[in-house]
Amino acid sequence: MAFRNTKLRYGTVAMTLHWLIAIALIFMIGFGYYLSTLPLTDPGLYSLVQLHKSIGLTILTLSVLRIVWRLINPVPPLPDTLSRPMKILARLTHIALYVLIVAIPFTGWAMVSASPLGLPTMWFGLFEWPHIAPLAHLPFDQKDAKEEAIHTVHAWLAYGTAALLLLHAGAALLHHYRMKDDTLRRMLPGMRLKGET
Repeated sequence: MAFRNTKLRYGTVAMTLHWLIAIALIFMIGFGYYLSTLPLTDPGLYSLVQLHKSIGLTILTLSVLRIVWRLINPVPPLPDTLSRPMKILARLTHIALYVLIVAIPFTGWAMVSASPLGLPTMWFGLFEWPHIAPLAHLPFDQKDAKEEAIHTVHAWLAYGTAALLLLHAGAALLHHYRMKDDTLRRMLPGMRLKGET
């Protein structure tokens, strides 16, 4: 399998980043919801929140790498069988997903940075991830409202991402089972495509 994308399929780098981010996002949406159900007095909450933050920052890093890779490594074209409106919808959906995979972890980082608690973020216990300076240095009396506002945005972005992921997965399955084209197969390792010899 090619390292870079080709005109027919995604390469190893794009596939790896796609599936790592997708799996991590799905896990984190469920994990975030679970955390929201725990009382603040739960003895395991601090460790779980640190894990949530570590995975979120990993998603942010992988997402930035994915966007850079996407900019320097063009993706295979959409199938010719798609109408122009469907191609536009597909492109808009992909752009929205790229925005969200950065925006969700970034707002989580911003929320932690603005927190009046000022707790450090330890990335998997290995090192301290810095807070966003302008938010970390807000006057103490402004921090609570700012954190709450960012938390609301973070939660709504997660809900939006869950809906968009369902749409994205549904479209991939539609392409595979109903339209019978290579859209899904070209993002799966080891799958033979119709145009390959």
